[in-house]
Order: sequence, then C-alpha cells, then structure tokens
Amino acid sequence: MSQDTKHNQQHSQKHNNNAQDNLSDSESFPASTTSHVQQNDDANDTLSGNHEKDNLAHSHTLQHSHSPEDTHANPHTDSHHPDDHIKATEELDNDDLPEEISEEDKETIKKVASDDNLSQAKSYASILVEQVIHAKETFERSLGSLFTSAFTAGLEIGISFFVILSAFALLNDVLPSRYAMVLSSLLYPIGFIIVVIGQSLLFTEQTSLLSLPVLNKIEPLHKLLRLWGIVIAGNIVGGCLFAALMVGLGLHMHLFTDHAIDAYAEHILGFEWWVIFGSAVLAGWMMGVAAWLVTSARDTLSRIVLVSIITGSIGFLGLHHSIVGNIEVFSALLYGNTVSLWHYLIFLVVVLVGNTVGGVVFVAVLKNRTFLFEIERVKEQAAEARAEVDRRRF
Repeated sequence: MSQDTKHNQQHSQKHNNNAQDNLSDSESFPASTTSHVQQNDDANDTLSGNHEKDNLAHSHTLQHSHSPEDTHANPHTDSHHPDDHIKATEELDNDDLPEEISEEDKETIKKVASDDNLSQAKSYASILVEQVIHAKETFERSLGSLFTSAFTAGLEIGISFFVILSAFALLNDVLPSRYAMVLSSLLYPIGFIIVVIGQSLLFTEQTSLLSLPVLNKIEPLHKLLRLWGIVIAGNIVGGCLFAALMVGLGLHMHLFTDHAIDAYAEHILGFEWWVIFGSAVLAGWMMGVAAWLVTSARDTLSRIVLVSIITGSIGFLGLHHSIVGNIEVFSALLYGNTVSLWHYLIFLVVVLVGNTVGGVVFVAVLKNRTFLFEIERVKEQAAEARAEVDRRRF
C-alpha cells in the first residue's frame, strides 16, 4: 500500500471520528456533569452577564446566521427550492454565527436550534430560527419583487372564492341556504394551498413571520410597517382585479348569479363591527399557527394537509379573513346590490387590524418569548453543571 493511500485512509478515519464525536455531544447534552467541562471552558464571561446581554447576543445571532452573501438570492426572482428555508438549521455551525458572539452563546444557540435528526419532529427553537431567517430574506427583497409576489397572491387567493361561489350557487338549488353556505366553504383551502406552496406573499400568513426580526431587534419597526403596506397593497389590488375580471366572467358563464354574490356578502357583513373584529383576530391567530405548522413540516404533502385543515376550519366557521374577504365584499360592490363603498372600506380596515392583532400578539410575541426562555434555561443548566464540577474539584 502506498504512502498516499495510507495518508488518505488516516485522514478519512479522523474525519469520521470527529463527526461521531460532534453528533454524540449534540445528542447527550446535558447527559452528565463532567461533559460540560470542555463545552463551557470559555463560558465564564457570558454566564456572569446580565439578561440584556443574552438578548443582544441572541438578536445578533439571528441577524447574521443567514446573510445575503450566503444565499446569493436574486432580489427579483425567488429561485429557492420550496424546502430550502425549511432546512436552514439542519447544519448550523460556528461559521454561520458572527465573531462577536462568545463561544458559549454559539453553543447555546446551536444546542436549542440544531435540527440534524430527521427522524424526529423539529424542535421549537429550530422552527422559530427558520422563520426568522426566512423573514430576514423577505426584508432584503426589492420593492418590485415584494409587490409582484403580493399581487400574485391576491390573484391566486381569489380562486378560493370563485370555486366557493360556484359550489354555493349549485348547492343552493338542492339544499337550504345555510347548509349550502357551510358545505361550499369547505373549498376554502384551494387558493391558500396555491399561495403557500407557491410561496407568494399573503399578508395574513406573513403577519407573524415578518414581525419576528423586529421583536428580536434585527430590523426596525418602520421597515416592518413599510413591508406590511406593500404586501397589503399588492394583495388588495390583485384581489380587486380578480373580482372585476374573473367574477364577472363567472356571471357570464352562468356559474352563479348576482343574488349568490349578495348572499355571500351578507354572510360576511351581517354582524356588528366588534364581532367582525373578534372573528378577524381569531382568523389571524389561526393563520399565524398555519405558518408555524408549515415551517414545522418536512415535506410538501404534510404542508398541504396542514394548510387544508387550518384554512378549511376558517372557512367552515365563517371567520373573517382580510384578503379573501376583500374579494368577497368587493365583488358584491361591483356586481351586487347590497354593499356600498363605505361599508366595503370600513370592513377592510376592521378585518386588517383584527388579522394583524391575532397574528402578532397570539403567535409571534408569545412564541418568541418562549424561545428566549428556552435560551435562558439552557444557559442555566450549563452554569449549574459547571458549578457542580467546581464544587467537586474543591
């Protein structure tokens, strides 16, 4: 056997041993007290720091863990594979983290957010870190790219209403109107599946997602508000265009009538405004949960099932979704006889605010705070283990 061959075999064996050691360290934390001695040799400064330093380190970690130079993303075209951002933390290592972060902080983030075991469900921290990375990419896209994607989502989500209205008109001839309305609403997920799997920007899906970088002090609030404004404008313009063209086409194809459009608008508007607001909060909450669950899934089929369950429930319950509701009420404004421009505008504002509150407060804020508590818990475990080792030494 030649010298080069022996050298290559030794190098390969050494690489495999290092990989096995790293995997063992990742799975065993905190399996024993003595295993923390080597992992936390550089941790004294960080463990003695205050809570503000921990949060700042966490914010810098999330900010730099996925830079534009790493992704080489085209700001005008979303060329990523649909699963790319879902796998963002499977191979998280020190090179993904900024140099300003201490070794102990790097190990803590990697410990709670790594996702290298594909046979198990994703960890809570892994899901949140992936959402922050994906949201950071959205902040870096050009205004034209954002508006075009949002406009596309507004058009695509209209497919749900078009199919629902056609089914309602058909079922209304053989069933009582109430039952026809409920059964046709089960087709609600069609447009959402197209939007979510196609990765267009839908406001209610992005509400909680885009607020995470702001909550972690990675992006300023004014950039979030501008981004929300662009996405909302694109969704509404796309939805109104769909209503003007496709709903008008459906009328000429005799798929439904103007009476069916008015009936569906009454189904949406026939409540007090505070009821509509509460319903919109719940719908925004459920859409935030849907975005969270889609990130937790490892394959496209699972995401389709999750989107269908959540959005199908929204349709079945008759909850108020701002973007779909925009198409429903605007269609009645154009082709019906019961909706005024004032009612349309008030409805749109109330539902947009309700969806925003539901997505930000009940999903983004609570889940982000849970993640920060998890970071602190891991740090405390490391500190306790080191204290135990020091006590045994002396």
